[in-house]
Amino acid sequence: MKERIVLAYSGGLDTSVAIGWIAEATGAEVIAVAVDVGQGGESLETVRQRALDCGAVEAYVADARDEFAEQYCWPTLKANAYYMDAYPLVSAISRPVIVRHLVAAARQFGASTVAHGCTGKGNDQVRFEVGIQTLGPDLKCIAPVRDLALTRDKAIDYAERNNLPIETTKKNPFSIDQNVWGRAVETGFLEDIWNGPTKDVYSYTDDPAFPPAPDVVTVTFAQGVPVALDGRELSALQIIEEMNRRAGAQGIGRIDIVEDRLVGIKSREIYEAPGAMALMAAHQELERVTLEREQARFKKTVDQRWTELVYDGQWFSPLKQSLDVFIDETQRYVNGEIRMELHAGRATVQGRRSETGLYDFNLATYDTGDSFDQSSARGFIDIFGLSAKTATERDQRVEGQASLDDVARLSNDA
Repeated sequence: MKERIVLAYSGGLDTSVAIGWIAEATGAEVIAVAVDVGQGGESLETVRQRALDCGAVEAYVADARDEFAEQYCWPTLKANAYYMDAYPLVSAISRPVIVRHLVAAARQFGASTVAHGCTGKGNDQVRFEVGIQTLGPDLKCIAPVRDLALTRDKAIDYAERNNLPIETTKKNPFSIDQNVWGRAVETGFLEDIWNGPTKDVYSYTDDPAFPPAPDVVTVTFAQGVPVALDGRELSALQIIEEMNRRAGAQGIGRIDIVEDRLVGIKSREIYEAPGAMALMAAHQELERVTLEREQARFKKTVDQRWTELVYDGQWFSPLKQSLDVFIDETQRYVNGEIRMELHAGRATVQGRRSETGLYDFNLATYDTGDSFDQSSARGFIDIFGLSAKTATERDQRVEGQASLDDVARLSNDA
């Protein structure tokens, strides 16, 4: 029986050519695996048939949109995951769900190797191969572009010589990756970081300079994840899709960043994530209402480490799984509603409501009859400042009384 290789298949030129290219280079049979994570475009059946027409012996297709929304987007939301305080992990979180299906297909069809279309310059090669090795330690990995010298000009020539059913003359000036959580755009003239993005870069968002009337939306959360919009219960996928439409119409979620890649280079990226950015803003605001102060402060550290792990392709790592447990524990009381105005590129919180929140009106109000005991403040201040006060007294005892000029200088230095 011939060796079998599972190929992560998109339906585009490079991976269509890779089917025959891999077969000729290795003598193995190729099984194409296409996973729908909400990227749009052609139907899975069209993609499946093209894979077979290009020489695949089997074609495994999976509609993973609901799985992606529930099991990958929502954990990202709960972790407030912004890489470099900006990027909501659009591509990084789609790779592990694709990896799961690649490994499942390898088991189903008896393959010993998994192939992907990544280059040797990007993050995705790491995400795919680390994920595959973690879920299938016995599986080998190859990358035709990186390992088998499959360049774009060779791909076009191969497709034309073999009459493959794929368009070879069109060349988008950008490299684009998209799913229901967002859209990533790079290469072309964007590689000159002095160049601003042009209108043709964007697809998920309209120009925020010419917005429609403000759109007010109420997002209902249960244990840290959205469950309804404007009182209508919806699935995770439906909520993200609707927020993509509504926030995208207002130009929300455009991100232009020079990003630190895992492989050690800086890369200019344009992202569009209208639904993700609006929902994450709502989630963060509800956490401010519901999380205890010290818990909230520590969670920021956990969120940051979680984000770095996922960006670096460690979705299935033991540490990431342990951090998931902590994050899930913090979300027990993140319940309630956030009212937001979507307008002109901004998602602005207008109202907050939670039955499990820690905001107490009677403690917070400055009106007569408040329940905060202000007489406790003096003793609290004395004790809270005691350590610093004692240190200053020691300094004065050893070094002498500081002059007013010394105090001013120290303030300026600080």
